[in-house]
Formats: sequence, structure tokens, C-alpha cells
Amino acid sequence: MPYSPMLIKPFKEELTETGVKELLTADDVDKALDQDGIVLIVVNSVCGCAAAVARPAVRKVMEDETGRKPDKIYSVFAGQDLEATQRFRNHIADIPPSSPCFALFKDRELIYFIPKHRIEMRDANAVASDLLAVFEEYA
Repeated sequence: MPYSPMLIKPFKEELTETGVKELLTADDVDKALDQDGIVLIVVNSVCGCAAAVARPAVRKVMEDETGRKPDKIYSVFAGQDLEATQRFRNHIADIPPSSPCFALFKDRELIYFIPKHRIEMRDANAVASDLLAVFEEYA
């Protein structure tokens, strides 16, 4: 059963207000991942490490003025956007489900993944730095 939309609204808005586009359906996910360029997918969630680290790290990435950003940044919400989350996970079937997490694709191929265990117990600056370094390497 999905979370109440009222409960997670602020968690979703924390990303969409920075320009992250939500993927709500399986079709949305397929279209997002079927494009050239660098695409970041954020699996958002209600857990504390999403609130304290993952979402703030995305905000720091979006505010970065060096230009080190992917071409597109999307999110799915684990526990709410069930169809979209499952389709995303099908695209990375060899990797166990993890939320929150970050998946970076280049020209439809997964090139970098940050699972929950590399997010929790860190701070947003460290995770944002990891993401920016990967963007710089692959962009």
C-alpha cells in the first residue's frame, strides 16, 4: 500500500522545487532512460537518510555553479510511485533495491550507482561532492 500523498508531499517538493522532474509511471521511466546524454535518477524515500543527506545533496548539486550537472535529473518515490519505482528497478535488475539511492546513466547505460549504505552515515556535502565528481568525469 502506498504512503499517503499528503505525508510525502513535502518530501517530493523538496526535489521538484529545485528542478528535479518526477517520474510517476513506468512509461515515464522508460522515456527518461531512453535518451542520449547524462541522466540521474534519484530514488526518494521517507527515511531519515533521504531527509538528512540524499535530498539536501541533490539541492547542493542543483545549486552548484560549476556547470557539473547531468543533462536531466529525475526522481521516483519508493513507497509511493510504485509502478515507476518498480520499472526503474527493472532497468537495474542486477542491483538490489535500495532507497534512497542515485543512479547515473550515460546514453542509456548505467555508469554509476550510490546505494543507501553509501548515503546513510555521511553528510550531504560528501554525497554531493561524490556526485559532482562523477558528473565532471562523465560529462
